[in-house]
Amino acid sequence: MPTATMARNGRVTVPVEVRRMLGLAAGVKVDFVFRGQDRVELVPRLGTAGELVGTLKAARHVTLDGMDAGIAAGAVDSAAL
Repeated sequence: MPTATMARNGRVTVPVEVRRMLGLAAGVKVDFVFRGQDRVELVPRLGTAGELVGTLKAARHVTLDGMDAGIAAGAVDSAAL
């Protein structure tokens, strides 16, 4: 069973086994879900649509010919790898 020690400032480093199991990476938010009087569950936060507002650049209009050209360019770039 993975174990961690709380620092004076209240921080706890999540053990690598737990991070791998939950798919946690730097910057991922987690929720603490209370399970009775003496249990807390660490749950990765699944983003909501509202949290995404403003995170994407404004879309530009592209024609089907433009999309085909972009796909072809990407295929050439990945073939070069």
